[in-house]
Amino acid sequence: MRRVWLSWSSGKDSAWALYVLRNTPQVEVIGLLTVVNAAHGRVAMHATRLALVQAQARSAGLPLKVIPLPWPCPNEVYERAMREASEEVLGHGATHMAFGDLYLEEVRAYRIRQLEGSGLEPLFPLWQEPTGQLAQRMIEAGLEAVITCVDPKRLPRSFVGRKFDHELLEGLPPGVDPCGENGEFHTCVLAGPMFRERLSAVAGEIVERDGFVFADLMPEPASCAAYGAVGNGP
Repeated sequence: MRRVWLSWSSGKDSAWALYVLRNTPQVEVIGLLTVVNAAHGRVAMHATRLALVQAQARSAGLPLKVIPLPWPCPNEVYERAMREASEEVLGHGATHMAFGDLYLEEVRAYRIRQLEGSGLEPLFPLWQEPTGQLAQRMIEAGLEAVITCVDPKRLPRSFVGRKFDHELLEGLPPGVDPCGENGEFHTCVLAGPMFRERLSAVAGEIVERDGFVFADLMPEPASCAAYGAVGNGP
């Protein structure tokens, strides 16, 4: 039995990876691992508020390990924090660390190097899935997500805050990956077959910062109160 911690970004790819892993024989997902900008309490790039990530973990029925990092964060600080997190989850019986990467070879190679000598084996359950088909399959299975970040150099800023649905896919400009794997956009998942219940959130302010456009997705208080807090660790 492979006992897996999943790298969790709050977005559609990590959420779908959870769904796939849970439907893979001899695999048990035992926790989620997320990196948060400590200054703002948000997932980097996705800009998802920690309260929403906690609600996601509760709805998935899994413990959440939060790794707070400074911003900006030197690479050596990030790698040290990940080594420490790997040691901790290994001590709680993990055998593998899974990632929702799709096809970027340099990212996959970096993940593998990070885990060398840690005692954890890497897993890439979505690796080289055709992204057009994958995006359609996510939506058809009931995954609901919101575009929380757009790189305006790759995708018009009007896409931020929109639902990840068939209409969005049909309107993507030529050359934009349907899953945003090249950094065109990032998402936050509110519902899907990996969750027990749908999360409630409302769209807030849209801001441009550090060359990206962000839509602030705010959890509705009743929703987060219903899920409660998720501990920072196994």
